[in-house]
Amino acid sequence: MAPDKNALAKALAETGYVADEGLATALVLTEMLKRPLLLEGEAGVGKTEVAKALAKLEDTDLIRLQCYEGLDRSDAIYEWNYQRQLLAIKAHEGSGETADAIEEAVFSEKYLLERPLLAAIRQEKAPVLLIDEIDRADEEFEAFLLEILSDYQVSIPELGTVEAQSIPRVVLTSNGTRELSDALRRRCLYHYVDYPTPDREARILLSRVDGLDAKLALQIAELMGKLRKEDLAKVPGVAETIDWAAALVGLGAKNLHDERELIFDTLACVLKTREDQARVTQDVTDRLLGKVA
Repeated sequence: MAPDKNALAKALAETGYVADEGLATALVLTEMLKRPLLLEGEAGVGKTEVAKALAKLEDTDLIRLQCYEGLDRSDAIYEWNYQRQLLAIKAHEGSGETADAIEEAVFSEKYLLERPLLAAIRQEKAPVLLIDEIDRADEEFEAFLLEILSDYQVSIPELGTVEAQSIPRVVLTSNGTRELSDALRRRCLYHYVDYPTPDREARILLSRVDGLDAKLALQIAELMGKLRKEDLAKVPGVAETIDWAAALVGLGAKNLHDERELIFDTLACVLKTREDQARVTQDVTDRLLGKVA
């Protein structure tokens, strides 16, 4: 990883992720201190993309754990392949082997199913471990997570303790749907990811959308920034801006002031609820466009 925030931001930009100064600093400190990084912010601001860009930059694997309500140890760390174990036990019947020998055989590495957290600490080259939407998991799951993030090892009763071959670079994301524990927050470095400024969003668009020129990119970013200030049920994120820009370029848009009807017709790219589409009328679109350079 680049040793300073400016070099890191430039390297990330080459992978397609345009980071602000605060995020670049947080990533440098994460590497320096060997601490997990907790990224919090609204859905769609690019938190998950940070981990993807980091893995691409480091030329390493991205291991993703998608959190959800009810996520438990067997889904996140490991479990045994019970079906294969039962078949193996049946195959050993009548072989004359002792029960202890059969048990040792079926509780071996061969029958172990790795889940993301175990897989992350068993890589020879340090991967990027993305623990996505940790706020969707239960508080009980955080206790399992803290144990692994503290010692980077997993205790498997039948096999013993599995220690990390390399320390993964850990990125956690949260949309803020519930308050995270103080213990988890203390374990991590923290950065709040906000919606980008128009200038930064324009740079993101230019890096992601082929055939888009700088003037149109800035117009789209400015219009999106003003649209986000409307009273919307679901505020569109950066991914929606990218889709909208790609649609406008694909339909031949050159200057938004010449494409008032096209802008309104393509709002399906950014407005994802019936209420929001009803709220943003042609008049509202024209009013917002009138504030764009």
